[in-house]
This record gives sequence, structure tokens and C-alpha cells, in this order.
Amino acid sequence: MTPSLPYSRSGLSRFIACALLASLTILTSCNRKSDEIANLQQQVWKNPQDAGGFMLLGNALARKQRYNEATEAFKNALAINPGLDHAEQALGTIAFNQKNYAGALGYFQKHLERAPKDSMRLYDVGNVYMQMQQYDKASSAYSDAIDNSEAFAEAHYNLAICYIHTGRRAEAEAIYEWLLVKNNYLAVSLQRHFNKEKSGSSEKR
Repeated sequence: MTPSLPYSRSGLSRFIACALLASLTILTSCNRKSDEIANLQQQVWKNPQDAGGFMLLGNALARKQRYNEATEAFKNALAINPGLDHAEQALGTIAFNQKNYAGALGYFQKHLERAPKDSMRLYDVGNVYMQMQQYDKASSAYSDAIDNSEAFAEAHYNLAICYIHTGRRAEAEAIYEWLLVKNNYLAVSLQRHFNKEKSGSSEKR
């Protein structure tokens, strides 16, 4: 007995047509992105003193994870206009994504110098110190971020993780209680860190 097919012939034809159409749509989308980068590259070649053009090119390249080219574009933008705030942040983000934490720290610190009380800039610096396992410095950055933005739940969460790593469990638990009210998702995630720390302590014994 011949097994039944999931599609009739006409249905299968429609399915193939739809699949081809979807493939063409994806291909067209990819081509558009390639065209976008090519067009932006042409624009900066024509206007080599246009810092904004290099910023647009850098953003497009970063979205495609072409980080080395994006870094060059953002550096070109900074060379033209050293006051470009977003270029410093973008360079820090790229370095961070490439796990070049020392490089990311340099860019984020320069970015912070332009607005020393900005919570997001302090948070970026804290995140780098956290990845470098310099938990005291990370704690200081997160605390400053919270001082300037009390409701910054992510900064509270990361500060609690730093406290767990440095043996300040009571302070971490106080943040956990705060997160239960403010952001239950982060509270649940933090609970996993407590459990992990507990199991690690048990294994050492």
C-alpha cells in the first residue's frame, strides 16, 4: 500500500511556489543589506570628511558582525570629529563583543568622562569589570549607576552578582528582595546564582 503524501500535487506545487518565494524574499533582503553597505562605502569614498557617513557605515557593518571593518569606520569618524560621543560607545561595544575587555574598558572610560554621572555609561564600565572578574571595581560602577538611577533593575542585579562573588551575601539577598517587587524575571535569575553558589560551597566541603 502506497503511503499517503502530505500534499496533493496541486498542493505540493503551491508549497514549492511559496518556498521559492520565501527563498527569493530572503535573498532579496540579503542583497539589500549588501547594497546598503556598498552604497555607504561609496558615500564615504566620495565624502571622506563626512563623519556621519562613517558612523552610518560603521553601524551597518557592526549589524553584520563585520567588526574589524566597523572599528575602522568608527575610528575614521572619530578622527574627523573627536567629539563624537556615539563613536566611543560603539568602539567599546565592538571590543566587548570580541571579548577584548581591556580595549572595551578604555573606550567606555573615555565615553564616561564625557558624562561622569550617566547611569548607562557607568553600567557599561561595570560590565567590563565584571567580565574581567574585578568585582570590587564593578560593584563601585554599578553602585554609582544606581545612585543616579534608583530604578535601574539591571544594575541592581549585576551588583548582587558581584556581592555573591565577594562574599557579601546579605547585601545580595537584600537586592533579591527588592527585585522580587521590581522585576520578578531578574529575581528568578538571581536565585539561580544563589543556588549555584550554594552548590559550589557544598562541593568545596
